[in-house]
Amino acid sequence: MAMVETENRATSDPAKRKEVLQRIKDERVEFLLLWFSDIEGHLKSFAITPSEIEGALDDGMGFDGSSITGFNAIEESDMVAIPDPDTFQLMPSDEGEHRVARVICDIVTPDGQPYEGDPRYVLRRAIERMRSMGFDAFNVGPELEYFLFKTDEGTETLDEGGYFAMTTLDAATDLRNRTIDALQSMGIPVEYHHHEVGPSQHEIDMRYADALSMADHTITYRLVVKEIAKKAGYHATFMPKPIFGENGSGMHTHQSLFKESRNAFFEEGDQWHLSAAAKGFIAGQLRHAREIAAVFAQWVNSYKRLVPGYEAPVYCAWSQRNRSALIRIPLYKPGAEQGTRAEIRCPDPACNPYLTYACLLHAGLEGIEKGYELPEPMERNLYHLTADERRERGIVSLPETLGEAIEELAQSELVREALGEHIFSNYVKLKRKEWDEYRVQVTEWEKTKYLAAL
Repeated sequence: MAMVETENRATSDPAKRKEVLQRIKDERVEFLLLWFSDIEGHLKSFAITPSEIEGALDDGMGFDGSSITGFNAIEESDMVAIPDPDTFQLMPSDEGEHRVARVICDIVTPDGQPYEGDPRYVLRRAIERMRSMGFDAFNVGPELEYFLFKTDEGTETLDEGGYFAMTTLDAATDLRNRTIDALQSMGIPVEYHHHEVGPSQHEIDMRYADALSMADHTITYRLVVKEIAKKAGYHATFMPKPIFGENGSGMHTHQSLFKESRNAFFEEGDQWHLSAAAKGFIAGQLRHAREIAAVFAQWVNSYKRLVPGYEAPVYCAWSQRNRSALIRIPLYKPGAEQGTRAEIRCPDPACNPYLTYACLLHAGLEGIEKGYELPEPMERNLYHLTADERRERGIVSLPETLGEAIEELAQSELVREALGEHIFSNYVKLKRKEWDEYRVQVTEWEKTKYLAAL
């Protein structure tokens, strides 16, 4: 653990810090986990004992950032994790296990300044831009899908059920119930859950929340799903496309802006019941989707999911009922104005949620600020249009590979501004390396296709 001088760096409400200390005492917490994320969204954690907790809440805990993906080099590696008391939660535990709690941290430099390599800070900056434009909240509701396999060494499924399968076809209903109990015990409300389209594929939907809270919920959700599966002897994966010939796992994300407790996306007199802000927001995301694709779909495997034929959208258009479009607007119901939202369907559940929500927000705000015009909705199945028909309508597609996506991102001023120079340059370097490693591989498909024939 790195040693840094005490500076009383915490900026959180002292009363909330006292509440956390009291809860730790009342709940007899034995260890406190300090969580944060690297730039790819991998959860990082270290534990402290109760004797260290008060000091950590007031001043943070130092650590060596040089071993964290995308953080600083060794010559400037001292970092400080500052716990956010609003994120304190007890971890689910069974009888006889240690009492453990977790808190999510903001990362700062030793002098107490926000660290520009911290993904949580990237999202905080996006939220500051939103507030400077007069909005109060960016609410998101992601639908994370995942697969359950018998082990982590293969893709042997637990069932052959399909969408909304029930009883014996769905071998994991009880496992999902236990997962929901664990999520709700950690303060994450769940709306519903069900079997998804693919065999042994599942979805648990969290109730919408502001973007920062939801990013925290998302990294917690992924860990809890995996831990509950592991305890049952199975393996859960958020890999976007683990099985050839089956639907991949997506993270359809419902979005809305609020102002003075009212949904800023709703406009009663509009033919689509969308405000000017909503139209600009959607237009911004459509225009910049190719640039931010390497963030919401950041892995080589992500682009095995984003292909026509498996319900994953690849064409940059919007619709009210057409699920082949990149952005869908759920139909308006009288009396449900607060629920007006835009559902972007291309992100996958293995993204970094802090960076993804930040880029989605920046793209939408860009559309509002610059007055982007929203094109007409596309109600036809986009997969049935020819390339010429899509071209006539000005409909472009998402990148087809991570290599194409990262080169789009590398040229984007919007993404450079959204991520900040430190993360932007490190992210481009990291993803180019991943693509270079992949493209030189010789796959089993190539051997089967060419070895005997050529």
